[in-house]
Amino acid sequence: MLYWISGLSDGGDFFNLFRYITMRSGGAFFTALIFAMFFGRPLINMLRRRQGKGQPIRDDGPESHFAKAGTPTMGGLLILTALLISTLLWARLDNAYVWIVMFVTFGYGLIGFADDYAKVSKANTKGVSSRVRLLLGFVIALIASVWASMVHPAELQFQLALPVFKDLLINLWWFFIPFAMIVIVGAANAVNLTDGLDGLAIMPVMIAAGTLGAIAYVVGRVDFTDYLGLHYVPGTGEILVFTAALIGGGLGFLWFNAPPAAVFMGDTGSLALGGALGAIAVATKHEIVLAIVGGLFVVEALSVIIQVLYFKRTGKRVFLMAPIHHHYEKKGWSEPTIVIRFWIISLVLALIGLATLKLR
Repeated sequence: MLYWISGLSDGGDFFNLFRYITMRSGGAFFTALIFAMFFGRPLINMLRRRQGKGQPIRDDGPESHFAKAGTPTMGGLLILTALLISTLLWARLDNAYVWIVMFVTFGYGLIGFADDYAKVSKANTKGVSSRVRLLLGFVIALIASVWASMVHPAELQFQLALPVFKDLLINLWWFFIPFAMIVIVGAANAVNLTDGLDGLAIMPVMIAAGTLGAIAYVVGRVDFTDYLGLHYVPGTGEILVFTAALIGGGLGFLWFNAPPAAVFMGDTGSLALGGALGAIAVATKHEIVLAIVGGLFVVEALSVIIQVLYFKRTGKRVFLMAPIHHHYEKKGWSEPTIVIRFWIISLVLALIGLATLKLR
């Protein structure tokens, strides 16, 4: 919204700064951070009063988690509110990619909120049925995938771009739509599975968002894409404002989510933020790179899939417990050790993902 202030500029004054994506991204970051830090404690107190016993703890989970009983959930509301206000304030609201990513983020946020509300109100770990969640998730992903395909330049519509092999485009025709849907739904649920320890999910989400935001800025500038040999997707640079706001809100949330957590993100946050990552990857034509940058989420999801399939086939388990972060808890690793090591892995994977921009 503040972008329109640049219309008051004569080209060389303060108002001209609002034309620049980088300046507005900085504004979005600090706006979201300050909002989350200022309103975090009041929100937590409100959630604690309304939820009573807080998020239900799994009976079959690690024993150490029973000490977390009474911790309120739905902390994702703090991130999403900060993200919404900052994005509306600092992003160009005539940019279709911003609205696509916002649509997915808050659509999944509503699904997560309904799931969290059902769990808290029923005082058990069974929320909205998985079939209903998946159905609604696929509907949102379908709308976003078709929308993004219509906004993409004609030469990139329904095309799958590959990292490293930058001149190669694979025409998926209309099969691109279900592929993009799987990317969005998969990212949302993978982040949801990762959110099992204090601070575990939010930092990798911020790292991935920062990486994808940088990619969005690069592929949205023709000079950068010419130099790096990437496919130019005009307009995606504005997504950097969104990711900056996400990082600001995420850092504010982490202040309260750091061990021992005063609030949990809940499905409200994890589904929304995972969906956002998937939507950004689809918008920027970097779906494959998301699998690298978000490799930690991929491993977490695969650990659950492998565990379920192997148990159904043999009656035995590959991991002591899935997702894989619980496996390491069962092996005796402390929670902070797991969280910090997974953060390190996420950072390394993000750097690898960025390196694909230059490799040829």
